[in-house]
Amino acid sequence: VQLQASGGGLVQAGDSLRLSCAASGHTFRDAALGWFRLAPGKEREFVAAVSRSGAGTYTAESVKGRFTISRDLDVNTAYLQMNTLKTEDTAIYYCAVRWFDARRAKVTASERYKSWGQGTLVTVSS
Repeated sequence: VQLQASGGGLVQAGDSLRLSCAASGHTFRDAALGWFRLAPGKEREFVAAVSRSGAGTYTAESVKGRFTISRDLDVNTAYLQMNTLKTEDTAIYYCAVRWFDARRAKVTASERYKSWGQGTLVTVSS
């Protein structure tokens, strides 16, 4: 499966953005999907994940209540709705799939994820 992340941009604090992760390949339906982010000078951070079916989601504490992950199996796309953005949300956001324990959303270890997309830059200004 190949992944293409999009939807990033430059916004102001308090604004919203929706990131998309478009997948090619029929195995997308068999995999869970996660979003991670990489900020300057920091390690890659788990953001959110959705289970294979889309019924289960898990969101990191740092973004809980502001970010929502979802997926549409009909169009092979996953989304990350980001509301009330903060300057500390500035990062490159990556999506990746996970076949390990795909029925479960709560898997945060990046080494469990494969087929990383190229990332999309989100910049939040104050």
